[in-house]
Amino acid sequence: MNEMSWFNLPSLGLSLKALFSSYLCVVGLGAILASAQIMLTHGMADGKLGLSIDDIVYSYHGDHRSSQLEAKLNGSMKDKAPQTERVKIIKWLHNGTSIEEWNHEIKAIFDKNCISCHSTMPGLPDFTKLEQVMLTTKHSEGASTSSLTRVSHIHMFAIAFIFFFNGLIFSLSIGITRWLKVLVIILPFLCLTLDVFSWWLTKINPIFAWITMVSGVSYSLISAYTWFVSMYQMWIMPLNGKKYHHNAWSD
Repeated sequence: MNEMSWFNLPSLGLSLKALFSSYLCVVGLGAILASAQIMLTHGMADGKLGLSIDDIVYSYHGDHRSSQLEAKLNGSMKDKAPQTERVKIIKWLHNGTSIEEWNHEIKAIFDKNCISCHSTMPGLPDFTKLEQVMLTTKHSEGASTSSLTRVSHIHMFAIAFIFFFNGLIFSLSIGITRWLKVLVIILPFLCLTLDVFSWWLTKINPIFAWITMVSGVSYSLISAYTWFVSMYQMWIMPLNGKKYHHNAWSD
């Protein structure tokens, strides 16, 4: 019998199963938290809970009909101030952002509702400074080139490592057709690449937003499939007492 005939998920020793399972559990929890973060940021871009094509368009292409500040007040920042105060800010925007009105009323609203974050958190405009506020009164242009560049390379490096280790563990599964196993391992990397490049395409033209939605959902579903198959084969399949004599890496 081949020396490596035990080399498959059901036949792994307890130490390797513990290592692989711990990794999968932590990554699975991270995926759930990442989904929640997306829902609370991009998913609220249009002011409605749940991720939609409009959310993706607003996040990457922007809303050229209104200012950045107004888009945020009607979207992801909608719950950060009472409606009456948000309406006053929007009216101030529509009336030409007069300095007199800012000093008389609007500044107090910002001080009360906004500066706790918009004066202390890196990457956010400092709303204690009027010139920083005025920058957000321009039309919403979506994600900036610099932020897209930063997020793109971080996203590709970090998620690619996760997919690599997911695929490595899944490659030890048995009972799955060779072509299907190879496809499941490759597709998350392909979808990740499409996902990131679709941000840039959507920045240029909102028609490409559907690619972001499809690619993101696709690699999430494939990752969930590899997670459940791997956990099932490591912990459930051995319970029947059967010995699996197969080298999964010989496929």
